[in-house]
Amino acid sequence: MRLSKTLSPSFDSPILPDVLRPGLRLVFCGTAAGKRSAQEGAYYAHPGNMFWRALFQSGLTPRLLAPQEFPLLPEFGLGLTDLAKRHVGNDDELPQDAFDVPGLLAKLEQYAPDMLAFTSKHAARAVLGAGIGYGLQHRAFGTTAVFVLPSPSGQARGHWDLAPWVTLAAHASRTLGQP
Repeated sequence: MRLSKTLSPSFDSPILPDVLRPGLRLVFCGTAAGKRSAQEGAYYAHPGNMFWRALFQSGLTPRLLAPQEFPLLPEFGLGLTDLAKRHVGNDDELPQDAFDVPGLLAKLEQYAPDMLAFTSKHAARAVLGAGIGYGLQHRAFGTTAVFVLPSPSGQARGHWDLAPWVTLAAHASRTLGQP
């Protein structure tokens, strides 16, 4: 099945729902749902994606979750969103206007998570601009600290490194306490 880059029949419906609520310790922000995630209706669903393993291996979740269990993340103080809620595909397949930066900033203001972690430099650059590295950023959004992580996508395997995820988990544990 070939998916179009804009999959939703309604411009008001996101490809994947946000997993957000007040009081979250950490919200992960990706670029857009991948094709497999859109097909399965679950974040980071491709078997080659390291997201769920990274959450577990870094200690952010007490067990390895399946992608279909994404609605359980708030139980661990975690949330999910994407910059391009109405588009599907790899970063290089997304249209220039796909990213809704004002929408993300409004969500941060509304839900005020303790931390925001971008799951790719591409997403982070769209919001923060050029010149960013992995790890804790100098810029915050209100009281929300910002992290940049290597992409867990299988297509970004050449840049994969669990270490920033472990650093994020340690920072969250040290500054925010355990979930």
